[in-house]
Amino acid sequence: MKTRNIVLTEPDHEQLTRLIASSRAQCHLDVERLEDLQNELDRAIVVKPSRVPPEVVTMNSRIRIRDLNSGGEFTYQVVFPRGADMAKNRISVLAPIGTALLGERAGSIVEWQVPSGMRRFRILDVEFQPEADGAAA
Repeated sequence: MKTRNIVLTEPDHEQLTRLIASSRAQCHLDVERLEDLQNELDRAIVVKPSRVPPEVVTMNSRIRIRDLNSGGEFTYQVVFPRGADMAKNRISVLAPIGTALLGERAGSIVEWQVPSGMRRFRILDVEFQPEADGAAA
């Protein structure tokens, strides 16, 4: 599993912190998923949106990844749970892959454990990042 610091914007960090708190209060989600996301927030370098490098995966970023096990390439957008829709390749930040990708950079190898073993992806490109596009506050 990864141990490097990740980069998050102040608004993303604040919204994700609120998401964790409300999910814990409502007991809607698997505690392990919330802990995984909390661990990511705890190790994050938090920056103003104007200071986040364009190659960093932020909330609502669209990224292209390669599965290092199968060689397949996929494009996903990392979104808040209410926006998740696999038919549109929008993955929740609370899904294991969403949590693993958040705050990482293009070129990084991302790993996470699933029941069938370790999954490994390389982030090939951040095709769209709201902050770099001027779409984020």
